[in-house]
Amino acid sequence: MLNANPSGSDSPLSVVPSEKNPLLEALGERVRTLRARRGLTRKAVAVSADVSERHLANLEYGTGNASILVLQQVAGALQCSMSELLGDVTTSSPEWLLIREMLENRSEAELRRVRIGISELLGAGTQDDARHRRIALVGLRGAGKSTLGQMLANDLDVPFVELSREIEKFAGCSIREIHDLYGTNAYRRYERRALEETIQIHADVVIATPGGIVSDAATFNQLLTHCTTVWLQAAPEEHMGRVTAQGDTRPMAASTEAMEDLRRILNGRSAFYSKADMTVDTTGQTLEQSFAALRGLVRQAEGAASR
Repeated sequence: MLNANPSGSDSPLSVVPSEKNPLLEALGERVRTLRARRGLTRKAVAVSADVSERHLANLEYGTGNASILVLQQVAGALQCSMSELLGDVTTSSPEWLLIREMLENRSEAELRRVRIGISELLGAGTQDDARHRRIALVGLRGAGKSTLGQMLANDLDVPFVELSREIEKFAGCSIREIHDLYGTNAYRRYERRALEETIQIHADVVIATPGGIVSDAATFNQLLTHCTTVWLQAAPEEHMGRVTAQGDTRPMAASTEAMEDLRRILNGRSAFYSKADMTVDTTGQTLEQSFAALRGLVRQAEGAASR
């Protein structure tokens, strides 16, 4: 543990040797590096962070497990973010740090333009002329992706692919069994493979995606790059009503606060769903009204792409 008694030197102090945790060692190394980069003594950082110098020394030498609040104080003293102190991928090189600094405090619209620009610069899918002919529907279960997707595919006279079924084909078992037997990480791998194969096989297609496809950034990037995406949006109450009518309340089945769980899931995913090219709000709409809105947007997008 860290000793909070103050000390006045910049030496390692009397750090008690102990078996070090690799995570704490790496954290300590980043603190020392950041301190050196800014030309600060340990005493100066300790004073600015309002912690004892011994406390900071133990942190730097990987022998103390600092609290989150202490780390926040140290990050403030070193004039860096918590993520830089803890060491995410954007701290791995000067270029990463410079890029991240340029992107901080930008609006969502600006960040979207940057993402698209980076995709074009790196050549990620920019030559995919079939993008506007692949229509992918995103949203929570109960949004109508399967029903409206099949109707849209019939109207466009193209294949309809329900990605969940393709995932089960890859795995040779049901979605539930994938999660139970192999875990979420394995499911995400099957999901990505199923999407990649669908994109490779079909230039003209309507795809109904699983609600959680936005949980994996790489897979969602693939979807945005190679497909025209439509978010089928609905109020939480309508999602719940439709899912319950289908006899399927996963993943809320074991929860006594199912509606609150659903709201949290929707709130957590909405920022990603909103990256879709188009949005159709099905709240309070009949099936026919929702399909008319979806068909109109897709036809309009097709017309714009062909000009």
